[in-house]
Amino acid sequence: MNQLKTAVSTTDAPAPAHTFSQGVRKGPLLQVSGQGPVDPATGEYLHPGDVGAQTLRTLRNVEAVLRAGGASLEDVVALRVHLTTRDDFAAMNEAYGEFVTRNCPSGVLPARTTVVTGLPREEMLVEIDALAVLG
Repeated sequence: MNQLKTAVSTTDAPAPAHTFSQGVRKGPLLQVSGQGPVDPATGEYLHPGDVGAQTLRTLRNVEAVLRAGGASLEDVVALRVHLTTRDDFAAMNEAYGEFVTRNCPSGVLPARTTVVTGLPREEMLVEIDALAVLG
């Protein structure tokens, strides 16, 4: 059985560049594209220099795409975090842990990979993507 691949989009998360979708769903799988600390209404990058605040904004954007695809953080099996510097790990981890713990009432937290790398925009300190399984 060949299941249809569909794009997931919402105005509650930043508009994607024209070369990718905010999310893609195929069968029970939902992949959320990497999100950053962007205000969906204005397209403005928020909280310069504050990786904790950027992490929370980024996770809210991930959550908005999940909702648009019929999922929640409870459905997420893995999150991938990209940081621009190892020095931001502790602050990111604190904000991340608070958000994920609060939004996973089952207590089963998603798996996570954290990578230190360059990001497309200088003002981005963090980017996060998610893989969810529905049903």
